[in-house]
Amino acid sequence: MNPRNTGGSCELEPTHTSLPEAIVCISSQLCINDATLTARITTDTMALLGAVNHLQKILDEDYLSNFSSTLPTFLLTGIPGLEWAHTWISIPFCCLYLTALSGNTLILFIVLTEPSLHQPMYYFLSMLSTADIGLCFSTLVTVLGIFWVNAQEISFNACLSQMFFIHLFTFMKSSVLLAMAFDRFVAISNPLRYATILTHTRIAQIGLAVITRGTVILTPLVLLLKRLSFCHSHVLHHSYCFHPDVMKLSCSDTTINSVFGLTEIISTAEVDSVFILLSYVLIIRSVLNIASPEERKKAFSTCISHITAVAIFYIPLISLSFVHRFGKHAPSYVPTLIANVYLLIPPVMNPIIYSVKTKPIQKAMLKLLHFKGTHF
Repeated sequence: MNPRNTGGSCELEPTHTSLPEAIVCISSQLCINDATLTARITTDTMALLGAVNHLQKILDEDYLSNFSSTLPTFLLTGIPGLEWAHTWISIPFCCLYLTALSGNTLILFIVLTEPSLHQPMYYFLSMLSTADIGLCFSTLVTVLGIFWVNAQEISFNACLSQMFFIHLFTFMKSSVLLAMAFDRFVAISNPLRYATILTHTRIAQIGLAVITRGTVILTPLVLLLKRLSFCHSHVLHHSYCFHPDVMKLSCSDTTINSVFGLTEIISTAEVDSVFILLSYVLIIRSVLNIASPEERKKAFSTCISHITAVAIFYIPLISLSFVHRFGKHAPSYVPTLIANVYLLIPPVMNPIIYSVKTKPIQKAMLKLLHFKGTHF
């Protein structure tokens, strides 16, 4: 082949030619077409970038739509099968809320204003009343909203917020009951050092630890729900947001959530119940070492209020767990009623128990009523 020039480029003719001549021809052709090739590459690159940007916008829109789909609106449930009677059912519920809020507020006010009650036992009682008030406010709006105006809808973020505070105040109650058991143990087994062990600073540290413990445990538990997708039914089985109830509605893998939830229950209520039981074993041993029967009775009588408070906290909790696990054939309204009893009965009963069984609380209440009466 012989190279020949054609309009600024060379072509190879099918004649015999040397290899160097062919290389020179091809090189010159590449140099001539270099500018055209560069322009073509630039044009294709710009078109490709435009297509990528367009695809990115589509993916962003799909992501946002998928993200919004993971934030559903849940539907709360009143009492299944008794929807026709919700208005009438709201009357006892309203009375329970009023009793719980007024009773615990009164306990809190008396403890804070009466100097004779500025003792560790009553500080812990005020913490228990604070947790009961917070628990009532956490559920009051949704429960009465369903019974009064059938307001079933609750947004995802509002549901998580309600769930956080319900579990936080529940764990606070469990921790405070454990602190009260420790208080009774120190008062009975080592009364001479009672004031030096449970100082005001130490009580404040215990209160801060109670809040911190619940917050640290619950924050990841709630945040883990944000990663789940909800594509099934959005109907909850309670009149408030409950962690196992929300988790069951997810169509994602909830293994991590289940394991973390179980760990959280074991590390709070279960551990607290074990230590409360251990505290009373030690209390009973200390009481039995007291020689005088009258002193034994007096020492043990100081624990009756706390034992009753522990019972009304754990019995509904255990009953609710049994119903969820073994009550598959029970009527649909049974778990809902027990769940509401679990949240409402302890806040209602605690002020009554401590008012009836604790004489200093009785005296402070009578003093307050007498003071009110003299100013009418």
